[in-house]
Amino acid sequence: MPTRAGQMLLDTFDRIRIINLRHRQDRRREMAAELARMGLALGGQIDFHDAFRPQDAGGFPSIGARGCFGSHLSILQEARADGVQRLLILEDDLDFAPDIEALMPAALEALAARPWSIFYGGYEPYAGQPEQGPIHEAAPEQRIRTTHFLAFSAQAMTVAVPYLERILTRAPGDPAGGPMHVDGAYSWLRRDHPELSTWLALPELGHQRPSRTDIHELRLIDRTPLLREAAGLLRRIRRNIG
Repeated sequence: MPTRAGQMLLDTFDRIRIINLRHRQDRRREMAAELARMGLALGGQIDFHDAFRPQDAGGFPSIGARGCFGSHLSILQEARADGVQRLLILEDDLDFAPDIEALMPAALEALAARPWSIFYGGYEPYAGQPEQGPIHEAAPEQRIRTTHFLAFSAQAMTVAVPYLERILTRAPGDPAGGPMHVDGAYSWLRRDHPELSTWLALPELGHQRPSRTDIHELRLIDRTPLLREAAGLLRRIRRNIG
């Protein structure tokens, strides 16, 4: 049975999709374990979304950046077409906060009491953010980095889908917004559409776990099988000790 935090997640979001490259079975197992902490299991309302893996960068900073952008856009397009009212997108390197059973209900109860368009449960902290939560509103011009725990209302999806689609039609460096990392695209979206109220969990509900990247070029340690296994073990140790 879901814990209180798990039930709040299910009650708040109609659809929860986790971006994952099918060959990253390690991340699938880790995400299943993270969900199990809240009594949740994959299937139906919560499921993986097979990530887009293009053959070339296509004007984006990297192949991985293009794939991440395309994966987010595909999830948004499907949710909009299906009439989803509240969508949560997770990335498969997410670890929920150790005290998630206290943080999740507080943040989501506060969110439910306000009209919201976009919600970040995880992000890179920035200068000037408040010191107390459980949520706070971000200014439209405030750039927010990372997209490992990100939710959209139906209103936000209606605006975001065509906005991201237009980015794909432009050349790199276009002043109107050409191919870029998806977190940058969402920041441009929020700046250009200040009517989309954006709220952030404080403190964060989840963080990115140390893991081999699929976005940037791999380092030597992650390209060599034996070194990659050792690196994975060290990352798990570091994660478990804090």
